[in-house]
Amino acid sequence: MAAQVDSIMAQHSANSIPEEPQQLPSIAPSLTYSESSEPSENEEPRQSDEQPRRRRASTVLIVKSPADIQRITGETTTQLVQRCCGGGCCLTSDGKRVRKQGIEYERVNVPDNDAYRALNLKIEEVPTVLNNILDLPEQTAFLQPIRRPSNVPSPTESTAALNVDGNTASATTDIEKSIQKLALEDLDTKIQPPSFVQPHPPYHVFPARIHTARELTGQGAEKRTFHFDIDVTNYPEDEGVDFKVGGAIGVSAPNDESMVEELLDLLLVPRFLRDKPVLLRTTKGRWPTVWGEDEARELVTTRRDLLTWCSDIQSYPPTKQLLRILAEYATNEDERKILFFLCAAEGQGVFCDFRTGPHITVAQLLHAFPSARPPLDLLLSVLQPLMPRFYSLSNDPHESFLRRDGKQHRLIEIAVTVHTASDWRTGSRNGVGSGFFQRQALKYIEAQERGEKDIEVYVPMFKGLMANPLAKQFVSDGPMLLIGAGVGIAPFRGFVQRRLKTANCANKVWVLQGCRDSLVDELYSGEWGVHEDEVKRVVESRRGQGRYVQEEVKAQADLVWYIINSVDGRVFVCGSSKGMGEGVEQALIEVAMEKGNLEHDEAKQFWELKREVGQYIAETW
Repeated sequence: MAAQVDSIMAQHSANSIPEEPQQLPSIAPSLTYSESSEPSENEEPRQSDEQPRRRRASTVLIVKSPADIQRITGETTTQLVQRCCGGGCCLTSDGKRVRKQGIEYERVNVPDNDAYRALNLKIEEVPTVLNNILDLPEQTAFLQPIRRPSNVPSPTESTAALNVDGNTASATTDIEKSIQKLALEDLDTKIQPPSFVQPHPPYHVFPARIHTARELTGQGAEKRTFHFDIDVTNYPEDEGVDFKVGGAIGVSAPNDESMVEELLDLLLVPRFLRDKPVLLRTTKGRWPTVWGEDEARELVTTRRDLLTWCSDIQSYPPTKQLLRILAEYATNEDERKILFFLCAAEGQGVFCDFRTGPHITVAQLLHAFPSARPPLDLLLSVLQPLMPRFYSLSNDPHESFLRRDGKQHRLIEIAVTVHTASDWRTGSRNGVGSGFFQRQALKYIEAQERGEKDIEVYVPMFKGLMANPLAKQFVSDGPMLLIGAGVGIAPFRGFVQRRLKTANCANKVWVLQGCRDSLVDELYSGEWGVHEDEVKRVVESRRGQGRYVQEEVKAQADLVWYIINSVDGRVFVCGSSKGMGEGVEQALIEVAMEKGNLEHDEAKQFWELKREVGQYIAETW
């Protein structure tokens, strides 16, 4: 692979003007300040009322395959294109739909509530005849009351049977197994999911206790970021994988308790049934497991646990399957017409706009169409599964120990930035995973402020990705450039902690950290170990008045080029792919064009080859 890199540069050099060969410096360049990093003496400072620079536009992936389109819209790609090209050509200048000739329309009275208005559907009339309405989705989940089978005696009857016949050991075992199947497992589902909610084998969700929690960002930060020390002393050791520098833990974050309660209220589930054991029977699929086999299941659970741990009620845009169920059970005629219209060929354009808008919660849909109250088990048949979230370790897990209660405790550390989405009532709502972590952090901090000593706040976690690219490509020697923005900088703290403890790694690690304002947004300031000022450069965007980390990458072209062409040299990038990830990738291409005298496509291939050999590692989301 290295020969391919040399070939790219050699082929280009053969067609260019000969130059004096330039050897890579034997001493690594230090972090430098470019002329563009600070305003020059002749440059007028940017006025506060000037228009700030905009970030690069980026795209949002909606679907990846025809199967995704079929799942979301209920139609094939051919049918979808026939209904709506997506170019907005069926809209008038004021955003209203163009009425098609030969189709009779009727006006509908739209629901008069804030939840519906926030959907921004722009429906005033619908065709009197609708075609290709999506069929009612197949029900694959059924909730049934638990009844003792006739062949299973009561505890009193089984005891009497034993007194009559002492040779009934096998029969007793069968009875006990039958009874166990009809009972909830002895598990506190307030701190961890039911055991059937499992990640891929051999991992199991473990309720790890939070040792400390604190907020890393200051007042005025655009996004709040929290730090957690998590006690993994009692984590099961039979999984055969240890925590690694750069690794990521999986977290089975539950839905917000208040959102679950609201949904149960909206679905008219009686309170005495919400926590009562119920038999869940599924006919196919992996749900309610995470990565289980596609098969039919029977298990005992509760309605609350299913909505809390198994189904995502806020992260996905609405599907036609969900709307079709609401249409089937809506009792208000106008609500039925609107919902059936969204599920029909004639409403495809409106549905596309609806689908690609802000994500809405299931509760908002039920508030928007208040006459629709479908059965819970039918709703569970079409909701997306609640998937684990992954968080990179922000420390060296081999060196983090603490003595408490007379024994040694092992700690891992993570940082979590709270992500928000628009909400029809409060203006914004937190994501499932980051919102859970914020609730846990505030719960811990508030208990600490009350003077409590033995604080029990837990994180349901498992060893998730200890073989992810960051962990796999970390090496104990060789120069490294670590580029991150926001919480993407967190895993690099563990890298630096490990490196700076090794004498022969001095002057071999550099960090470029992007943030909006170092006073409120810089993460882990002063917590990187010795020589922090020498190895780390903080780049501030200051709402468009400063610069972005991708610009600093170009300013550090000498250092980038030295590292990537060194033996065991590595460039790591971690952070959001929107803006930062894309921008850094383009900056690296421009560095290769400048320092390697390459054309754009050659420079792009240069970095692809470096990625293949493990010298360029990008973890973006």
